[in-house]
Amino acid sequence: MTGQSIPGAGFASGREILVFFVNFGLWGLLGTLLSAAVFVFLGMALAGMGSRLQAKSHKEVVHAVCGPKLGVLVDGLITFFMFAVTVVMLAGAGALLEQQFEIPAALGSALVTLLVVGMVCLDIRRVITLIGTVTPLLVIVSVGVATFAVMTRDADLATLEGVAATQTAGASHWWLGALLYVSYNIVAGIPILAIMGGTAPDERSARWGGILGGVILGGLMLIIALGLLSRLDSVAGLPMPMLSLVMEISPLVAVLVALVILGMIISTAVGMLYSFSARFLPAGTPRFRQGSFLIGLVAYGCSLLGFVSLVGTVYPFFGYLGFFLMAAILVAWIRQRQTKSQGLVRS
Repeated sequence: MTGQSIPGAGFASGREILVFFVNFGLWGLLGTLLSAAVFVFLGMALAGMGSRLQAKSHKEVVHAVCGPKLGVLVDGLITFFMFAVTVVMLAGAGALLEQQFEIPAALGSALVTLLVVGMVCLDIRRVITLIGTVTPLLVIVSVGVATFAVMTRDADLATLEGVAATQTAGASHWWLGALLYVSYNIVAGIPILAIMGGTAPDERSARWGGILGGVILGGLMLIIALGLLSRLDSVAGLPMPMLSLVMEISPLVAVLVALVILGMIISTAVGMLYSFSARFLPAGTPRFRQGSFLIGLVAYGCSLLGFVSLVGTVYPFFGYLGFFLMAAILVAWIRQRQTKSQGLVRS
């Protein structure tokens, strides 16, 4: 369950793509390519490590990359990030329900919090899996909406660049925004990449799985960023810019897409809250259910800060903290290559 659907939830709103790429204008499109390249490398490296270690959780990979002492700190970072993502998802659900169905954001977040906590306490894993099946549909919708946005662009590039210059980006430079996006995503993605590598039939298959995932993710980032940039004059500042574009196509389609997005958000929130609670309390016990309820209440309280505000502050903050983890992965990969080379020379 750890790390489930993080990219899907991010793409669902379109807000993260705005903050980390589109608000830099045309340079942001180059930023998506930079992010894609780093995602490909990290996906390959982490999945490969997970395969070699036959990892059952992210702990094995984290300790192998960072060492036993630093590994404890990184494990704590990943655990706390789970809570932060839960908070952002609850805020995102409130923003979605307010924008699409005119339900006050605070009330919408509260309703979704009760649903998420209930699913975590009841441990309805089949329901979580079912919600996760909307991911392919979300990908298709995202590509379709982005294509529509490009085809219906009215403003010229100079105007769009001017709008981008007035927006608040997630970093001071486009390349830093691109690296920050990778950084906070990889903090949440390490668990699933490690487990995916551990279940792969061999290391080569694991590496190629990581590479393919990075390529697909990068392609989607570029397509969505291009679509949002094409219509930045009308979607800038919106909490759910992708949904706003869908409304132009058809209000009925917008309702269906909103439900798909809500499913992705709930899926992510359930996965993160469950994983966070399970790190401290034995799953399936009364203590776990009580703790999950209390943690859910705290997360709801934090979500009242607002979706737009949280995406622009929480994710960049964890992105900076995740930079040293990316560096550690690079060092571990270089050492592994050197060890392999020395082994070949000796043989």
